Amino acid sequence: MFDNIMVPTDGSEYAQRAEDMALAMAKELDSKVVAVHIIDDKLIYPFEVLEDEGKTILNNVQKKGQETGVEVHEILIVGSPLHDMKKIALKAGADLVVISPHGKSGLEKLLMGSVAENTIKKIDLPILLVK
Repeated sequence: MFDNIMVPTDGSEYAQRAEDMALAMAKELDSKVVAVHIIDDKLIYPFEVLEDEGKTILNNVQKKGQETGVEVHEILIVGSPLHDMKKIALKAGADLVVISPHGKSGLEKLLMGSVAENTIKKIDLPILLVK
């Protein structure tokens, strides 16, 4: 039914719930998980720090996949979390997107809500929202 389950993640508690749901579904359906972290191209912060953070977040999903016996592919890109999700889903070959409507606190939380909403509007795939 679903071969490639994509889960965008910012490493927040809410995103980790979406990661766990994607992994549980993948285990039941014998599917793969594609974990995606987007380094926001609008952030003014040292790239190396953002890249290291993204790699750590994706490595954590990879570890959970190994623990549960689920194959996890990682995508780390620089772009716009708000506008690039459709392109990433196509690149990942996703047939389901599991996403949290919440992200990190403050402005990032507001942005992640916008990312989830924009994903729902633009992607012609089944989407599972995880609170």
